[in-house]
Amino acid sequence: MDVARIETLFRENFTLSGDLGASLSVWRDGREVISLAGGWRDRDRTLPWTADAPVLVWSATKGPAAACVLHAMQARALTPDTRVADVWPEFAAHGKGAITIGQTLSHQSGVPALDCVANVLDHAEVARAIAEQAPLWEPGTAVGYGPRLFGFLLDELVRRIAGRTLGEYWRTEFAEPLALDFWIGVPEDFAEKVAPIFPPKTAPPKDRFYTAFVTPGSLTLRAFGSPTGLKSVAEMNAPAGRRASLPGFGGIGTAAALAKFYAMPAAGGSLDGRTFFTAQTLVWMQHTLVQGDDLVLLTDTAFSAGFMRDPVSPAGKKLRAMFGPSLSAFGHPGAGGSHAFADPEHRIAFAYVINQMEPGVLPGPKALRLVEAIYG
Repeated sequence: MDVARIETLFRENFTLSGDLGASLSVWRDGREVISLAGGWRDRDRTLPWTADAPVLVWSATKGPAAACVLHAMQARALTPDTRVADVWPEFAAHGKGAITIGQTLSHQSGVPALDCVANVLDHAEVARAIAEQAPLWEPGTAVGYGPRLFGFLLDELVRRIAGRTLGEYWRTEFAEPLALDFWIGVPEDFAEKVAPIFPPKTAPPKDRFYTAFVTPGSLTLRAFGSPTGLKSVAEMNAPAGRRASLPGFGGIGTAAALAKFYAMPAAGGSLDGRTFFTAQTLVWMQHTLVQGDDLVLLTDTAFSAGFMRDPVSPAGKKLRAMFGPSLSAFGHPGAGGSHAFADPEHRIAFAYVINQMEPGVLPGPKALRLVEAIYG
């Protein structure tokens, strides 16, 4: 691991690539080996950014959220083949009775968007709408990423399996035992301390995804708008947005916290003297359940039970390397540039968080150059 090279690339992300404030944390064998932070919390450049600056990481929240579901399943001896309706009977309505937890965790359920309007701040309303929603394709036959609704599916699964909200489960089962500065819904008195995040300064490329994203009625636009509310950066920077428990896109924390979380599965499921996951659960994290042309993201995606994976060719070669060279690596990026993953083969964990977003929902050059340098 060329630390000097990584430090150079991290600095260049400010001087050449427009970073404002950013942190990088890399763990190996259960301990932090690289911690970098720099830049500013604000666009006026009056408040220095430090490694302990918590910031919104958007969909990078999905990794910790999926871990809560898998941990709760493990405690109840459930498997990815367990039907969602076995723990959430109302979900069976409108042809969803055979959908499994594994299909839900891997974005195959056919429920990435709602046909009705539901308020993103009302979990009960959204859960009822999900139960009444008919699949938008035959479950198990295609992959379609759920940018927002996925978190509500996972939250309701944890509530039905463990009797707690997913945000509470994360705090008691992971954040507190591992001393992680990462929240899925920050405490009320902490909301003002979070570093603000800023929207991209440049326009997105005019590719298939962004064309669909601005096309009324497209599945892509519907998925990114379901449920309604908290759709702007300004709304997510407001105290109400920060306090909301949104397991699909609302996690707030530091790079060190995200990397330490992933250091646990990278080290075999145990950390700080405590075992969190069995070997079987780790297999579910690492094993791709689906790969294909994503009906929402309109690019090739691959997912295990709750985590994004790099898609591979029929010959077993990676088609892209968001998570490094290892075929066992898994994690989840966040819109705008945040990125985090575990690599059990090399016992490495990585997290990069930023406050100046760049266009895109998959990792951009700033994060990918750092990932490549870790292995270079």
